[in-house]
Amino acid sequence: MIPGARLIILGRQGAGKGTQCVRLSRHFVVPHISTGDMLRAAVREATPLGLEAKKVMDAGGLVSDDIMIGIVRDRLQAPDADTRGYILDGFPRTIEQAEALDEIAHSLRKPVDVVLDLNVPREIVLERISSRRVCRDCGTNYTSTGNDPQTWICDVCGGDVLQRDDDTPESVNRRLDLYEEQTFPLIKHYGDQNRLAVVNGVGHPDAVFERLVKAVDNNRR
Repeated sequence: MIPGARLIILGRQGAGKGTQCVRLSRHFVVPHISTGDMLRAAVREATPLGLEAKKVMDAGGLVSDDIMIGIVRDRLQAPDADTRGYILDGFPRTIEQAEALDEIAHSLRKPVDVVLDLNVPREIVLERISSRRVCRDCGTNYTSTGNDPQTWICDVCGGDVLQRDDDTPESVNRRLDLYEEQTFPLIKHYGDQNRLAVVNGVGHPDAVFERLVKAVDNNRR
């Protein structure tokens, strides 16, 4: 069997992280763990930290670093992650979270193998997201060619296919600015520690996946 792996994946929205995380999860036989997944699982299972998070979210607040770090610690000690490893998507987001994750990994005596930066230029992800269209009823994704009507009918369910309000170029640019402000220091942090593998995310998904696997195999700690 292919050995497991303990990975962090970074990348702009629209870089294809979701697609590649699913493939990497299957290849290394490890759970793909996103921030949202962890929060929902902790709330659903009514763990002490999950109950704290639920109170904050129900009040419309943002879950604190302390709660989020505790939820990550609990999740990484679950049997699947503890035995085989994991792919962390959406955590860490800050230097403080990265340092806390290192402490968790050290306490478990299972350090992160490599931090992957799925690098797709800003202009390409802007084009990808701006051309994305979604069925309002079933959520099927489409890509506009530029000549399509503003709204069309979904092939799957017959619902209206349209552009999400937050997928306009203006909204996307704001999100990309926020990503660069928050995440680029994290990229520098891991780069300075020689723990970062920058992977070209442009091209056919199969080719990108092969590059990611090669980066993991070449950089295992």
